[in-house]
Amino acid sequence: MAEFICRLGTPSGEIVTRVVEATAEAEARSRLEQDGYRIFDIKSADSGILSGFNLRAGKRRIKQSDFLLFNQQLAALLKAGIPVLQSIGLLKSRSPSANLRAVLADVEEKIRNGVALSEAFEAQNIFPKIYTASILAGEKSGALDDVLRRYVEYLRRSVGVSRKIRGAMAYPAFLLSAAVLMIAFLTLYIVPRMSDLFRSLSANRTLPTITVAVLWISNTVTANFFWLFPLLLFGGLALFIWLRTDTGKLALDRLFLKIPIAGQLIRQMATAHLARSLSTLISGGITVPEAWEIASQALNNTELRRRSQAVLPMIREGRGFTDSIRQAGWIPDLALDMIGIGERSGSLREMLDEVAAFYDAEAEVKLEQFTTLLEPVILIIMAAIVLVILLAIYLPIIETISAGPAAGRR
Repeated sequence: MAEFICRLGTPSGEIVTRVVEATAEAEARSRLEQDGYRIFDIKSADSGILSGFNLRAGKRRIKQSDFLLFNQQLAALLKAGIPVLQSIGLLKSRSPSANLRAVLADVEEKIRNGVALSEAFEAQNIFPKIYTASILAGEKSGALDDVLRRYVEYLRRSVGVSRKIRGAMAYPAFLLSAAVLMIAFLTLYIVPRMSDLFRSLSANRTLPTITVAVLWISNTVTANFFWLFPLLLFGGLALFIWLRTDTGKLALDRLFLKIPIAGQLIRQMATAHLARSLSTLISGGITVPEAWEIASQALNNTELRRRSQAVLPMIREGRGFTDSIRQAGWIPDLALDMIGIGERSGSLREMLDEVAAFYDAEAEVKLEQFTTLLEPVILIIMAAIVLVILLAIYLPIIETISAGPAAGRR
């Protein structure tokens, strides 16, 4: 069974988004038509969900900074009372990004032909669902500029979190790369050039076990390098391709969740991202079930997204929102308690903002702890391997030197 994201018109005239499970698109389309829905768009869930920060149109890519600047300017122009079509035209002509100009030209053309702004953006198939849904909510409520400003704030915070993660992981990644290069250099260059010396030493005495082991590894890798390297390259490519499949992504994401500190960090970041997405959508007038559907689809971790989508039928059936999402089994208890308070007091959106802010701070602390622990672990492992190789090289020499005077005295 596959999942399809469907944008539908209900018999009562509403426009809704549904996730339908079916063996093929034709089956999903047939079932929806039998239920009386008008189908505007239907696409695979795997291709339809975008994280929102890697926007592509064919081979074109829109940078995060360009996308953020565009939305800031669009919100300002709409707030000043400039019509949507004129605003898009102005931003198209002034955008520094050729890719964004091409997208806006198509959006402008669609608007001239009577298509709504949300539909024109959605037709590009590069913008995240939360973005097009927010614009649709703004069009319905007549407060498009306010909705865009909230989305800009949401985007700015999300981009900030991504930058912090990349910055925090840069040094550990550098250490790991340096360790791999150093070990490869010692094993494939230094040790083989010491082989003649070791052979001459082994004629008179037994080499230390550590030297024999390192020599065997070095000689094996060197002798078989021309088929080992392609094999490793092919294996790495096969692993990369597998990780891009649904099964591979799910397996990798499940593995990440099981890593002690990293798993907790992923859950905290996902909680903050989910709460912020829900708050942005609900503030724009999107219903809670639709907001949960869109926000949960935007989760980066496949396993958390799968669990979150599983509780959607409970929310649609009218069960309590907090009780329903508790069944996902990954949202922290404190976040559930805070959301429950907001649901009972009628201040769900405000409490979701509090949850997002709280878990952003918690994730930042956990990220610092993770990188603080990761750096010495990499250094210790690198030092241990290098120490083993150096001992393998110098122990026979030291033993020979120390045995020389003793042999002379005899």
